[in-house]
Amino acid sequence: MSVIVAPSILSADLANLQPAIEMINDSSADWIHVDVMDGVFVPNISFGMPVCQAINQHAKKPLDVHLMIVQPEKYLKEFQKVGAHSISVHYEACIHLHRTIQEIKALGCKASVALNPHTPVHLLEDILPELDMVCMMSVNPGYSGQKFIPHTYQKVTALKALIQQKGAKTLIEVDGGVSNQNASELLKAGADVLVSASYIFGATDPKAAIHELKKSTPSYQV
Repeated sequence: MSVIVAPSILSADLANLQPAIEMINDSSADWIHVDVMDGVFVPNISFGMPVCQAINQHAKKPLDVHLMIVQPEKYLKEFQKVGAHSISVHYEACIHLHRTIQEIKALGCKASVALNPHTPVHLLEDILPELDMVCMMSVNPGYSGQKFIPHTYQKVTALKALIQQKGAKTLIEVDGGVSNQNASELLKAGADVLVSASYIFGATDPKAAIHELKKSTPSYQV
């Protein structure tokens, strides 16, 4: 399977989102990543259901909604209604994680759990077969443009081994500081989905930047 590329609109021109969505529609990207922040779970506020609904009106690619919020279980149905195809909730924000995952699936969405950089992958061992995806944070969540945390490679490798051990089909998504400088190494470690914000929207040609990620192959150089 070729790498799935999900541009994050967090780095797009938020005063003029429609052209950004249309650019993604016309690109080789697979999904549109939507970062929802509440200013409580993370030290930033981005946008919520109304903006997600507006994006969905123009999107031709599935919406990959990342809930960086407390009590995400309260808003699952609302995000499904406004177009979420997949929903990521944070391990650190869910007291009853299994129940929340089941609720996401009952709504017909793909269910994903996000892990902060400090959270060990083994904590997902018991729930891993239930998950469609794990969103591995490679920066501390909250802001676009942060520097990639190199320890992510080891965490992705460990998670991939755990997925194989469990016989699961869970995808690994990496979110934060992803660019053409680390994409191949992330794929080598076991990543399936690359989320990128500032690398894409900060490029002179965002479509070309997306294509650059899309054509990435695992690096086998030591």
